[in-house]
Amino acid sequence: MAKALVAYFSASGVTAALAKRLAESIEADLFEIKPETPYTNADLNWMNKSSRSSVEMADRASRPAIASKVGDMASYDVVFIGFPVWWYREPSIIDTFVESYDFSGKTIVPFATSGARRDVGKFKGTRSRRRGSGRETLLGKRFGQRPGRLGGEVALISGGARCIILRETLSD
Repeated sequence: MAKALVAYFSASGVTAALAKRLAESIEADLFEIKPETPYTNADLNWMNKSSRSSVEMADRASRPAIASKVGDMASYDVVFIGFPVWWYREPSIIDTFVESYDFSGKTIVPFATSGARRDVGKFKGTRSRRRGSGRETLLGKRFGQRPGRLGGEVALISGGARCIILRETLSD
């Protein structure tokens, strides 16, 4: 069985809850991507063009510092990366995370939470700067603000190919 990591950034707790459920359902390790300087409510006010999150998202070169690193990234075969959708893409701190590691030979599976965005498949801000040859980034899945029950599995199939299945069922 492939060794998996679920790494996530969450501003409101929605992505954190989903990441924890995913990690538990596929028996993966869990890592929270925390900013070195935590975001305040004022920092997250997307309606204020001067707020920290607005300034970071307006500058494609912005790379907010992360408080800690994954201990042994080399030991993982599959890395799920979760985040809320900000300004129609991943938050800049996800760019920092992705650019901090060599993902050679790993399978990357993005997943996002959003109330509106339907298409999650590629990191828009890091397309040409992702590190690691032989890396495979699979189409991701967007979950709503109140995701239903989550199921998932990571399996190795013939020829060593990796198959990642994320599925959601509505809560009663």
